[in-house]
Amino acid sequence: MNQVRQQFSRDYLQCLSATRAVWPLMESLFPICRSITGEGVRQSLRIVAEYIPLRISEVPSGTPVFDWTVPPEWNVTDAFIADATGRRVVDFKAHTLHLVSYSTPVDELMALEQLRAHLHSLPDRPNTIPYRTSYYDANWGFCLKDSVLQALPAGVYHARIDSTLAPGHLTYGECLIEGDSADEVLIFTHVCHPSMVNDNLTGVAVATALAQELAKTRPRLSYRFVFAPGTIGSITWLARNESRVKLIRHGLVLGLLGDRGPLTYKRSRDGNTVIDQSAAHVLARSFPGARLMDFEPYGYDERQFCSPGFNLAVGRLTRTPNGQYPEYHSSDDDFSAIGAEEVAQSLQAAECILRTAEWNDTLVNLQPKCEPRLGARGLYRPVGGGSLQQSESALLWVLNQSDGTHSLLDIADRSGIEFPVILAAARSLFDAKLVRPAPQLADARRGVQ
Repeated sequence: MNQVRQQFSRDYLQCLSATRAVWPLMESLFPICRSITGEGVRQSLRIVAEYIPLRISEVPSGTPVFDWTVPPEWNVTDAFIADATGRRVVDFKAHTLHLVSYSTPVDELMALEQLRAHLHSLPDRPNTIPYRTSYYDANWGFCLKDSVLQALPAGVYHARIDSTLAPGHLTYGECLIEGDSADEVLIFTHVCHPSMVNDNLTGVAVATALAQELAKTRPRLSYRFVFAPGTIGSITWLARNESRVKLIRHGLVLGLLGDRGPLTYKRSRDGNTVIDQSAAHVLARSFPGARLMDFEPYGYDERQFCSPGFNLAVGRLTRTPNGQYPEYHSSDDDFSAIGAEEVAQSLQAAECILRTAEWNDTLVNLQPKCEPRLGARGLYRPVGGGSLQQSESALLWVLNQSDGTHSLLDIADRSGIEFPVILAAARSLFDAKLVRPAPQLADARRGVQ
């Protein structure tokens, strides 16, 4: 049983150690100005590639991707607002969130009254810089603390943005961990947010740590990790991989995994897929307080994978969902907003959910008429009369329910026994030639061996 658990997923302390190993990754990525295209994304992916092997893809601007088009590439070298003395009152180099992402170039002198139309602050949080974007509308702007904005005296200011919007590329990275099967598990995390930790350096870190662990052994299924900009990145990836999505068995979108809220799983569009059932089983039994959300067509990139033309079995794992924690999309989303313990717990949950889905089989009892003699096969204690042990109960449940229609997850849910115990029982019964994979699963990829 302990061997099954070790193969199944790491415990919390092991995940905490793995989290500490990728913490420098988040620290390296934090200062970089990232957006949906540009050198910031490339630089970030190069850093991730120091931890796991990445294949980088570049998709030219103007490429049609379903109803969208890959946008011009945006890069920025400097941006500021200076007062009449030349003092920078807002400085992109001090914090990347000071600049509205995808701002067009500007170099103008203007009165404060005119400049205000391009300034964004949070009056209810006067010491916080908001995060704002203008990806698909030619515009420009600055974000600043409301306390700074209110203190600006009337006068003329110099607004300068040294940016370029030009033909270039959208960049994403992929890490493929090959398994015994060509069927794939898709793990997606977005890499477009600048200088915010929970959203989404925690997603990048957890995905990286997962890939590192899976690369140590050959999994049953192949795992494809995609690090791409949000929305346009997943749309572009799907457009370029439409012919191969049939290989995707299930998947997870990872993000917002370090705040101090409870773990939250958002179901796929169908709501009853293996990954949905796996998440519900794992979170209910191992992570008290975790929440389940029904699918809705809003959120992160799960809405692209779950669009009706694809309808992939892809759920989303976060802690507090987007928009529901106070630091969301602001300068308050720094390292003080997350904890190593929370990231480690998120890593452990993601790994356990994926392993459960990967090892979920449907079996057939080869001795279905009454119970077979388990003691004669060394599966039952030689001296009876005591209370039934959980491992023995698991054997009986697997035998009783293995009629080709109930999966191991179904059995775990109905019996109330956690999945690794049911899996261990199934392996023992398989070795004893008492069960076999159901006919539609009777191949080397899916057997319990």
